[in-house]
Amino acid sequence: MASHSIEVKNLYKIFGPRGVDFVDKVKQGMGKAELNQTYGHVLGLKDINIYMPAGGVTVVMGLSGSGKSTLIRHINRLIDPTAGEVLYDGVDVCKMNENDLREFRRHKTAMVFQKFALLPHRTVLENTVYGLEIQGVPAAESEKRARQWISRVGLSGFENHYPNQLSGGMQQRVGLARALTNDADILLMDEAYSALDPLIRVDMQTVLLDLQKELKKTVVFITHDLDEALRLGDKIAILRDGQVVQQGTGQEIVLKPADEYITAFVKEVNRGRVINVETIMSPMAGNPEGMPLAKGTVLETAAREMTASNLTVAHVVDEARRPIGAINLAAIISSMVTPTSHDDRAAA
Repeated sequence: MASHSIEVKNLYKIFGPRGVDFVDKVKQGMGKAELNQTYGHVLGLKDINIYMPAGGVTVVMGLSGSGKSTLIRHINRLIDPTAGEVLYDGVDVCKMNENDLREFRRHKTAMVFQKFALLPHRTVLENTVYGLEIQGVPAAESEKRARQWISRVGLSGFENHYPNQLSGGMQQRVGLARALTNDADILLMDEAYSALDPLIRVDMQTVLLDLQKELKKTVVFITHDLDEALRLGDKIAILRDGQVVQQGTGQEIVLKPADEYITAFVKEVNRGRVINVETIMSPMAGNPEGMPLAKGTVLETAAREMTASNLTVAHVVDEARRPIGAINLAAIISSMVTPTSHDDRAAA
């Protein structure tokens, strides 16, 4: 299935009637507070540059007011930028005419919302086919595709139920089925799981990860929860006050926090679920010892498997099952409990 990258370049959003007049002032260093107090305008986003790889999950996270929801709404241009570009397959979404933008929204993007955004007077099936109806897909084909995705998200048998007859988690499954039925390249998920209870939230994360292994959509996922970001994100971008503070893999952010703000975020993270064995392995010294561990195995899984096998040493293998490094249980346990701080990075 074709999938396409998104590139956000030099993006600024200043809310207010004369936003464009203040871009240069912001570039020259004017802050959010001064812009608001002196000129009555609000700085939403400042010089955002993020590459979102095709077929991967990019998580944009930050606290309330950081600009993350503003950013995702620029991708399908529900919000127009004050300056900058949003490139899809090399084409600037911000320069699309009305007709091209309508086609882009209908066929290339699908959005999953925090509050589900289901139509209350429509059944599960009728909600799921909604996007295809707008696209003009024949009813028989629409229903066939919708039933397939309703089944895939675990809602077989609920096709004729109405939203108010479903739990929050089930409603969100309908929202996901509706988005997937559109067969869009890009899946935009704005705090999609934030309204769900913790256990249901983890369950929905698993649903998304399992589907993504097969579908390889370009997913942009917004959250304020670091554990969710680390579980879902191939790449993570952390925003604060409308600016990108740090971006990279979950490992990079946990091991090398950019500043004290990020350090505070990662302080309570279960490192064993983030760090991979190849990050801490040693060079091979002789023949491989112990059990093989696949490259990409997280430390928590490695420790569990080694303990179950009553082994203290193991070796890491690549995709072709070739040994690429050695590892021992003591190093794994040490790396799982060692805290990381911005100061550690600075001293490194």
